[in-house]
Amino acid sequence: MSDKQKQRPPDDSEELVHADDSVIGRAFQKSALALLVLGAIAGGLYFAFKPKPKSPEQKMTQLSAPAAPERPKAEVPTIKFTDVTREAGINFVHFNGAYGDKLLPETMGGGVAFFDFDNDGDQDLLFVSGTHWPWDTRAVERIQSSLTLYRNDGKGHFDDVTAGSGLDVRLYGMGAAMGDYDNDGRVDVFISAVGEDKLFHNESSGKFKDVTAQAGLAGATNTWGTACAWVDFDNDGDIDLFVGNYVRWSKEIDLEVGYKLVGVGRAYGQPMNFEGTFPYLYRNDGGGKFTDVSKASGVQVKNPSTGVPVAKTLGVAPVDLDNDGWIDFVVANDTVQNFVFHNQRDGTFKEIGAMSGIAFDATGNTRGAMGIDSARYRNDDALAVAIGNFANEMTALYVAQKDSLLFTDEAIPEGIGPASRLLLKFGLFFFDYDLDGRLDVLTANGHLEEEIGKIQKSQTYAQPAQLFWNCGLQSGACFMSVSVEKTGADLFKPIVGRGSAFADIDGDGDLDVVLAQAGGTPVLLRNDHSLSHRWLRFKLVGAKSNRDAIGTWIRVKTGGQVLSRQVMPTRSYLSQSELPVTIGLGSAGKFDEIEIIWPGGQKQTVVAAKVNEVTTVQQSP
Repeated sequence: MSDKQKQRPPDDSEELVHADDSVIGRAFQKSALALLVLGAIAGGLYFAFKPKPKSPEQKMTQLSAPAAPERPKAEVPTIKFTDVTREAGINFVHFNGAYGDKLLPETMGGGVAFFDFDNDGDQDLLFVSGTHWPWDTRAVERIQSSLTLYRNDGKGHFDDVTAGSGLDVRLYGMGAAMGDYDNDGRVDVFISAVGEDKLFHNESSGKFKDVTAQAGLAGATNTWGTACAWVDFDNDGDIDLFVGNYVRWSKEIDLEVGYKLVGVGRAYGQPMNFEGTFPYLYRNDGGGKFTDVSKASGVQVKNPSTGVPVAKTLGVAPVDLDNDGWIDFVVANDTVQNFVFHNQRDGTFKEIGAMSGIAFDATGNTRGAMGIDSARYRNDDALAVAIGNFANEMTALYVAQKDSLLFTDEAIPEGIGPASRLLLKFGLFFFDYDLDGRLDVLTANGHLEEEIGKIQKSQTYAQPAQLFWNCGLQSGACFMSVSVEKTGADLFKPIVGRGSAFADIDGDGDLDVVLAQAGGTPVLLRNDHSLSHRWLRFKLVGAKSNRDAIGTWIRVKTGGQVLSRQVMPTRSYLSQSELPVTIGLGSAGKFDEIEIIWPGGQKQTVVAAKVNEVTTVQQSP
């Protein structure tokens, strides 16, 4: 196209065409708009007057929730527990060293132990406490001793004999385990702690001597010792020592975790924010010497992904799971899987927690496991392991199936699960409080956080204990929750419960209870049993086995049942109950046969045992 052609003006026909197109376009737009308006009006009228379809029938999916089984027709006995703490002379107060930084050990409390340290036949008491933190320069009054020793006068009154006993020491104590490790006839004391654990030898004068270093136990100084137990794991006739540890902890780690509660501020940290640790196993070599066999024995478990220790141990139950005469360990771990160490009878253990069914709950989750105990509460061959768990987690009740190493959690069908869910359980043990021949369950409860009620209305810091009566049914719903009307208010007074233990403190045959508090006074509860139920009580003395007979089973045949009880003082949370074994016989008070099964499997029949008296049994050659 030439420049002249480019500059040529448009002719009139082109202008008309463009004008007509514009008019037609505008007309089309107006028509389309009108049609849209009419369509909208018509559509609105249609939907306004269109018949509405019937609403589909609503279907509600029923969700199953834990529920207590139907209660059996049985009457819970009326047995009063009376608070005799002050009357008995107990004025101990647990001290946790808290000064405002809210360090995790401060809320974990301490253990309590019944043991006969002076061999007079009465159960004495030891309480474990903490102390001031070394960096707390604001502390004015210094605690004199972290351990408090009380001597029982045989009638249930206690005298403080700590001063000059050798146990008047300062440490941040946690757990207690009592056992005659050198078979000299006197019970020795081991204390786990935040920092260095301590072993005290019971001297002939009834005094105690710190022998930690010379015994070979002074190596683990940067640990947080918790559950501990004396037990003869290799059946060589002397007791060895298991020591659980909680988490890898220091003040710096705790402050770095910086745990807080919304609306409250800094709070005590949760264990999942800390690395795990290893337990220790010390083999007794005789002559007062121990060897650390923890690694070689297989009790130290690492996370296969990270290589760090897994355990966060707060409880241990030494028990022969498969009746082969060798002690195994069930370990309660907080927020990580529980362990089951099966004794291989060659000085080593195999961890079978997941395989046994005890590692997790029924849905494969971990729980906040605290106190632990084991027993044959059904009076048959089925062994049970009970574990107290965190708030809003039911107490676990793992019961052995036909395969003695396979367990199922039967807490719900047995009646103990739903009733226990809300509380935060620490101390837990089986004991026969009404002497009817069936083992009942008691838990000591209390929260970790003082201000928990500000963010969880269902929770309180201080919580009541919980008692479950064994009604004896074999087909489920075995445990019934006991009300305050049946025991009196003293047992259920809200406390910050931690360690717990039982013993016959006054020689009347029934079992009394002590509940320890974190940062408070313990509660000593006298069992005022008045049902005229009869009982047997045994003190066993080993010869080829360890002198304390720890790990021995006593089997009493009566009325077509077999009442099996293990000599195992290690129970509950950081605590120890009495060494003698009490077995209730109910109102009949009769028995057919008594058999002792010593560690290693030796069986011995008891031909002379009197009802309502203590029977001492020496192991036969």
